[in-house]
Amino acid sequence: MSAPDAAALRAPESTCTLDAVLCAPHSLLRAALHPLCAPPLPPGWNRAQLSDVIGAAVLAPAAVLVPLCARAEGLNVLFTRRVAGLRQHAGQVSFPGGRSDADDRDALATALRESAEEIGLHAASAEPLGYLDCFDTISGYSVTPVVARIAADFVARPNPDEVAEVFEIPLAWLSDPLNLHTRQVDYRGRARTIYEFKPAGHLIWGATAGILVNLLARMRT
Repeated sequence: MSAPDAAALRAPESTCTLDAVLCAPHSLLRAALHPLCAPPLPPGWNRAQLSDVIGAAVLAPAAVLVPLCARAEGLNVLFTRRVAGLRQHAGQVSFPGGRSDADDRDALATALRESAEEIGLHAASAEPLGYLDCFDTISGYSVTPVVARIAADFVARPNPDEVAEVFEIPLAWLSDPLNLHTRQVDYRGRARTIYEFKPAGHLIWGATAGILVNLLARMRT
């Protein structure tokens, strides 16, 4: 999948009830996901933007969980903020996840294992719904996002060595075109598009914002 243009991202979206968005077998959200029986394959949808950086390199497999929480007012997306002292991505907003281990059966296993380690989310409290497109990073990872519904009674237990904060943002807010910001940066002599969301007190950018952009684009097509 190529990088979505601004017009596509800003197309009007239909109004859906919570059940229609998440629970119905043929809902807007479920239709946007790769089924669990058919995970996406690399390269990432953004590979063209990084072709001069990554080249033909084989990227390390990684996975993240995109947790959706059903609340009275609608769907929320759960995020973490990493602690400031980490070697990589210190202080950044992210989804629970990380590099795949040799013992991980697949991307789903990686996402669930990392979520248990980072925020105390175990498989019994997560209902996997499907996958988004892979996302490639300049740090050398091919990330497979796993979308899952989280039990309403789940209480996060952040690992203090990795996670400084766990918070939720309404999917409706993220879906509002006015809340998606783009800017161009020059990296290694080439202009590249950076996506950003700026909910109160937080900045969501990088791979996390790119995964959200992919989710919203797939829900609109």
